[in-house]
Amino acid sequence: MANRIESPSSINTFKQCPRKYYYTYVEKLPRGSSIHLVRGNIAHSTLEYFYDIDISKYTNDDFEKNFHQTIQKLLFNQWGEYKEKLDALHLSNDKLRFYFEETMMMVINWTNHFIKEFTEELKNNPAALEEVFHKVSPVREMEYKSEEHKVRGFIDAIAYKNNEVHIIDYKTNKKPQIKDSIKLQLAIYCMMYKEKHGKMPDKVGVFFLRNNLQMLKTTPEMVTRAKEEIELIHAHTGITELKTDYQRNITPLCKWKTGQCEFYEVCKPHS
Repeated sequence: MANRIESPSSINTFKQCPRKYYYTYVEKLPRGSSIHLVRGNIAHSTLEYFYDIDISKYTNDDFEKNFHQTIQKLLFNQWGEYKEKLDALHLSNDKLRFYFEETMMMVINWTNHFIKEFTEELKNNPAALEEVFHKVSPVREMEYKSEEHKVRGFIDAIAYKNNEVHIIDYKTNKKPQIKDSIKLQLAIYCMMYKEKHGKMPDKVGVFFLRNNLQMLKTTPEMVTRAKEEIELIHAHTGITELKTDYQRNITPLCKWKTGQCEFYEVCKPHS
């Protein structure tokens, strides 16, 4: 049986619950959506399109105001683009308004960080706004794939700062904590980048949109861990597709106060 092409998401799903992995990637049951998933996609798209804007008419006196107005317009547009998916969630208008306003606070927080970075860079070249804008703009949504380890993924942003390469992921998590699953995701990105470019990125990290940017200095141990975790998954999924070989991991993530796993009804973990 050939190894399936994995991703940081599928690997973390297997580590969280092998049965959930089975339903998602082997049986391929339809997956439900949620406001958190849709809102995350909206926020990512908003930030991605921000770097495509035309700032040729911006001046040193109005760029901050224009950046703020632009990010707000982009979010309005993206919220409209996702209207069908938002409507399918059947949330009340009050709930939708709450999540919209919360997402607006996130992208404005990110914009404040961008303006600070932009302003610092502008000090070195005060007459060239467009040049500075392109200099601080990262490579976005770049797909990386490891043929050797059969894994792929999309990196939100690759920034070049002070002769360093920084890999950044955007997250809307409530807690600004680089937990173990995120560390593994970043380690896999680091491994794929090294395989493609022949060198490690200097730092990897997460911009928690509710809070701030957190970066980690890369180490060879990150790449080693990524390879080990990927091989462990392949060692299991590459030899069996029997549901009974994908054990249920019954935890509070099965069902909680305000929701439940998307496969709760078919899995019936508490029956």
